[in-house]
Amino acid sequence: MDYRFPLIEKLPPYVFAVINQLKMEARKLGEDIVDMGMGNPDLATPDPIVDKLVEAARNPRNHRYSASRGIPNLRVEISRWYERRYGVEIDPETEAIATIGAKEGFSHLVLALVEPGDRVIVPDPSYPIHSFAATIAGCELIKLPINDGPEEMLAALRALEYPRSQQPKLLVLSFPHNPTSVCVEPEFFEEIVGLARSRGYLIIHDLAYADLVFDGAKAPSILQVKGAKDVAVEMFSLSKSYSMAGWRVGFCVGNRQAVAALTRLKSYLDYGIFQPVQIAAIIALRDCDAYVPEIVDVYRRRRDALIRGLASAGWEVPSPKGTMFVWARIPERFAKDGSLEFAKQMIARAQVAVSPGIGFGERGDGYVRFALVENEHRIAQAVRGIKSFLNS
Repeated sequence: MDYRFPLIEKLPPYVFAVINQLKMEARKLGEDIVDMGMGNPDLATPDPIVDKLVEAARNPRNHRYSASRGIPNLRVEISRWYERRYGVEIDPETEAIATIGAKEGFSHLVLALVEPGDRVIVPDPSYPIHSFAATIAGCELIKLPINDGPEEMLAALRALEYPRSQQPKLLVLSFPHNPTSVCVEPEFFEEIVGLARSRGYLIIHDLAYADLVFDGAKAPSILQVKGAKDVAVEMFSLSKSYSMAGWRVGFCVGNRQAVAALTRLKSYLDYGIFQPVQIAAIIALRDCDAYVPEIVDVYRRRRDALIRGLASAGWEVPSPKGTMFVWARIPERFAKDGSLEFAKQMIARAQVAVSPGIGFGERGDGYVRFALVENEHRIAQAVRGIKSFLNS
């Protein structure tokens, strides 16, 4: 029997899998590949969070099904965190929901809010799920350029013209931005909120890299804009700020209609996060802010080591103000072959794995993304390999 799966056929092959396969094959042959491809945080979760998990896991009462939208005390702590960080009031009953990481929450939120045929605006390039969640939901994508900064995207957004009845349903944002590392000022969100109000968009802002900013930069919350909760929700993940990537804890806050829609959909799909993990997440949000600057400083030092090293190899790359990534334009003599071929060459000739920009969208094809998930010693090793490759 030859089955067809139309939805799956709409999804292109995952280009990152190609690089991962080449990396694994090289390692099987004994090559030491420095892996700067996947943005998988390598730093240890702070001890108080781990200790609380162990304590809570030993209590049999926590072994039962949990609440899909998150236990009440976690939602209260999410609200307190927003008030402390951004001066934004969040009602824990109607404006906050815990998610199984931001990726799950984002995907199901899009599914809850759209109908097939709706238009969804996304940056190009973008984190893959920010566009593919809309594809999975049967939506039409409107892709806006962002490589040259937020003003480029804003100008393209201003220029969009649709009749009122055909306006896009959703606008997807994420600042600091993965993969380009673009950061924005509060004024950017003020105009975005104004456009959403006038055109009828609902905004989903992914604030996953809220704390991973450098050199005095700050990452504003879109909810700090007056009236933003009328048109926006915001996602956050504990993966980066608290080094809790594998724990899968995130949340969505803001517009109560959107939060309610996600809550209802998730009630059919899951029983929430394992309760001891939720209890440990409370400790992270309440007691572990002191660890965040230490985590951020590790990424800053890695960023500096990589930027210096690339420059010494003759590869000049701007130093990012945020995220755990470096978005690097491919050296000119390799550009014609595209980012996937260049990433393959990086493995074969430099023994360094990076993410090809084409995996983030068509406008990413002239770039590769380095993830700052290797220590400085390994970054120095990567630089030596890159120098040898580029100078050969």
